[in-house]
Amino acid sequence: MNPTETQRSESRPTGDDLLRIGSHKFSSRLFVGTGKYADAEQTARALEASGAEVVTVAIRRINLADRSEGSVGRLLSSGRFTILPNSAGCYTAEEAVRTLRLARELGVADLVKLEVIGDPKTLYPDNEQTVEAAKLLVKEGFTVLPYCIDDPIVCRKLEDAGCAAVMPLAAPIGSGLGIRNPFNLRIILEQARVPVIVDAGVGTASDAAVAMELGCHGVLMNTAIAQARDPILMAEAMREAVSSGRKAFLAGRMPKRLHASASSPETGLIE
Repeated sequence: MNPTETQRSESRPTGDDLLRIGSHKFSSRLFVGTGKYADAEQTARALEASGAEVVTVAIRRINLADRSEGSVGRLLSSGRFTILPNSAGCYTAEEAVRTLRLARELGVADLVKLEVIGDPKTLYPDNEQTVEAAKLLVKEGFTVLPYCIDDPIVCRKLEDAGCAAVMPLAAPIGSGLGIRNPFNLRIILEQARVPVIVDAGVGTASDAAVAMELGCHGVLMNTAIAQARDPILMAEAMREAVSSGRKAFLAGRMPKRLHASASSPETGLIE
């Protein structure tokens, strides 16, 4: 039995199918962001439609201390969501660690998304700086979810550093290109002992379903929902896609065959 088959067997639901990250447990495997929506009302409606329990916010771009009417800070202070602060916009390990320490000072839980960008055009992460920052944050007691390249070696180093999950990209942030390299994701899944959450590049519901069918434990997205023609309907579609993709993975797909195989029995036919 290969690692993916083992994961499928051990993950079979027994009344619930919770995503466990560190000491946290979630029913929804869809993580969503709060950027790029028309206003706070649309943001709230999309979050509701998505069914997400974890909502990521950019500490350097959103003032969580602002609890005024119509603010994102007020929306997220309702207690309905687990806030996942992220270090978007940081280009060094030092910047990222300082930003996430600020999130802790604001009273946000210790569950954090680590981002250290290496290139402003592609927004690809800086592997070396990400690993360095992860080690520091783990030592300080943070539960770290790092955004990273879909590189099995980098994912292994981040796991060895103590990260509670790894978050390889499917494609560049905000590109909507979908999963460009499913083979790398399969390798990452085979070797990982922590949850694997696809982060960045998802464009539509079928992309989310594919990620889950591969065996990924969750999907994080923002632009795919916020920039859809109807963000609320797309949020609902993503919710259903993640759920159905997870069920398909647990069910186990039929083997692919080169030739046809009759659906009806070929023996006992009435002459």
